[in-house]
Amino acid sequence: MKTKEISLQISGMTCAACANRIEKGLSKMEGVHEANVNYAVEKTKIIFDTEKTDVQQFEDKIEKLGYGVVHEKETFDVTGMTCAACATRVEKGLSKMDGVTSVNVNLALETATVEYNQSEVTIDNLIEKVEKIGYGLKKQTSKEETENSKEKEIAHQTGKFIFSAILTLPLLWTMVTHFQFTSFIYMPDMFMNPWVQLALATPVQFIVGAQFYRGAYKALRSKSANMDVLIALGTTVAYFYSIFLGWEWLAQGQQGMPELYFETAAVIITLVILGKLFEVRAKGRTGQAIQKLLGMQAKTARVVRDGEEMEIAIEEVIVGDMVIVRPGEKIPVDGKIVDGQSAVDESMITGESIPIDKKQGDTAIGATINKNGLLKIEATKVGKDTALAQIVKVVEEAQGSKADIQRVADKVSGIFVPIVVAFAIVTFLVWYFIVAPGDFRSAIVPLITILVIACPCALGLATPTSIMAGSGRAAEMGVLFKGGEHLENTRSIQTVVLDKTGTVTKGKPELTDVVVASAIDEEEMLAYVASAEKNSEHPLAEAIVKGVQAKGISLQPVSFFEAVPGYGIQAEVEGKKVLVGTRHLMAQNHVEIAHFEERMNELEEQGKTAMLVAIDDQFAGIVAVADTVKETSKAAIKRLHDLGLEVIMLTGDNNRTAAAIGKQVGIDRVIAEVVPEQKADQIKKIQGEGKKVAMVGDGINDAPALAVADIGMAIGTGTDVAIEAADITLMRGDLHSVADSIELSDKTMRNIKQNLFFAFFYNTASIPIAAIGLLAPWVAGAAMAFSSVSVVLNALRLQRLKLTGRSEVK
Repeated sequence: MKTKEISLQISGMTCAACANRIEKGLSKMEGVHEANVNYAVEKTKIIFDTEKTDVQQFEDKIEKLGYGVVHEKETFDVTGMTCAACATRVEKGLSKMDGVTSVNVNLALETATVEYNQSEVTIDNLIEKVEKIGYGLKKQTSKEETENSKEKEIAHQTGKFIFSAILTLPLLWTMVTHFQFTSFIYMPDMFMNPWVQLALATPVQFIVGAQFYRGAYKALRSKSANMDVLIALGTTVAYFYSIFLGWEWLAQGQQGMPELYFETAAVIITLVILGKLFEVRAKGRTGQAIQKLLGMQAKTARVVRDGEEMEIAIEEVIVGDMVIVRPGEKIPVDGKIVDGQSAVDESMITGESIPIDKKQGDTAIGATINKNGLLKIEATKVGKDTALAQIVKVVEEAQGSKADIQRVADKVSGIFVPIVVAFAIVTFLVWYFIVAPGDFRSAIVPLITILVIACPCALGLATPTSIMAGSGRAAEMGVLFKGGEHLENTRSIQTVVLDKTGTVTKGKPELTDVVVASAIDEEEMLAYVASAEKNSEHPLAEAIVKGVQAKGISLQPVSFFEAVPGYGIQAEVEGKKVLVGTRHLMAQNHVEIAHFEERMNELEEQGKTAMLVAIDDQFAGIVAVADTVKETSKAAIKRLHDLGLEVIMLTGDNNRTAAAIGKQVGIDRVIAEVVPEQKADQIKKIQGEGKKVAMVGDGINDAPALAVADIGMAIGTGTDVAIEAADITLMRGDLHSVADSIELSDKTMRNIKQNLFFAFFYNTASIPIAAIGLLAPWVAGAAMAFSSVSVVLNALRLQRLKLTGRSEVK
């Protein structure tokens, strides 16, 4: 029996009873000797038999009891990775550590995102593990430091390439003159001397190529193989075999000119270094979307402290600071306008080209532009909490995440190198013993070529570079994918379900009609209705209150208020019971409405939301509110139809109003009079028909449906709860973004498949060609370098992607 003690941080406990419940639940598990839960520090200590249970089972048990286990999540920079096999090795090594719950290593970004239990493993443990594997791990630095390190890497690779190219050029010259069609080219006899070639090739092999030897040593030491192993093996064989041939030539009395392979080794290393240089430059361009987003932020802010106005760096602004924004300036932080009025250009967030009028009490979003008035804004969100920072965070997480298709490529590349080495050795033996018996020279060339051309670099870069470019381009167009898996899965959607209010419609209804029963005065009825609705947060209630106040009618005090979800409200105003809502609400309270049913139907057929009013359980009249359709909804829904999608509208509104709106914009099917808690059930029913469903909404009541749907899309102008529950955030307020997200997903996945096809085709086609001796080693080196660069360049095409019916965020 092997016992172990661990400590887990628990979330969700509200009292000592919660702690007791968790403690009892854990104590009953097989293999647990002792379980103590400390409510004060929200931690549990567990002593258990490792042969009978493990930490994952404890976490599952705690979550089953209704609580959560808190994990630390950190993103690190990884150094020393050269191909997909390296990334796989780092990921596997970290995943096997006790306390590590998830690891995602991204070769293109050269990062590792690790989720871990800090009571079991520390950052130092993680760094030590990665260094033991043969790579470097350090906490992610600031954006400026990261950019500086990339620039240094580019400068370093450029210097190495120039040095290598100068030494390799004479060797390449000797190789070119071997061809008949180049016999007219002058070749100095000095360059044909084996010792001169040795002098030129040695610095390239052991100074420029030192990085491959270091990488190969670390990989082999940790019992794995990567690109460095293939390059080091191939070039070393060519280099030392050339020394052997040169020595043999010398021993034979220097008769004729020996056929050496120094130029093969040198050219391969030079071309691989050039390929790496192109790759680093191209990979840097895949992160341009984030740089554009960060570039939108103001660099300084003008604040008032101790009665004095001063200009400070944006990083120094704190919550509660009074920020002064002059006309034409960027608003530096998210906040609340306390003085002044102006028009603000919010196109970078909402996509709305027309500036929004702002006044005292309105919210201001950081990085938007103040057009024509002086504004005083109280900072409510600064730094990483601002809307722009959250957008950048979502994009970064999406770029660093993995799509399912990438996991397949990672598995293949992880076993690819050992198979290639084995195949190269078999090829050598076949040539040496069967094809050209005893001819070492003929057998060695296919071996070198296979080792060089089979590097799985392109395979490792195929998916992450496309995800980086695709999600970055999506962010520029106002579509934020929360992960690579969502970017991958959105293209498979068959049915799009739309909420009505704030999604299909503007969500800003107005009071349009008032119908009064003969027993009451219109002004009196509206005073009761508006007074009652004043306590409701529903957009329809707000429209009624605004409409009534616009008529100059004053409101009365309310002694009781209750919202009846999906049906309306009931309140007590000046001692009278007031009901405002649906037919169901009236029926529940036995209010007779038969005489006004026809008028109610007329209003609903016009697409208006008609609400029945009763005072002291006596019918008093009808108030109608119209929520107009967004100008872009009809065209966007046509785009969805053109993509072959079914479009359904799901709303709590009545059948007639919903049907009128649906007909107006061309929706296929309308599901109306659905109370909030039933929306998720309706999504499940549609999924039960065998369809992949996307739900689009913007309200708190949409959050459960967004979570249940295969893909949840939250309109970014909606509530934080809806955005949190969604897989995709649509920063613009119109439905074109829904079509955009599906098109972006489709085109990104098509790009990934192109990359994977090219990478697989390149390796599977080139290895047999190399095996039968039809490919020169130096050509293999050039082809290998070109394959990686071409994959990255193909991914970069996504950054120039144009979609129909959509303009870019400015």
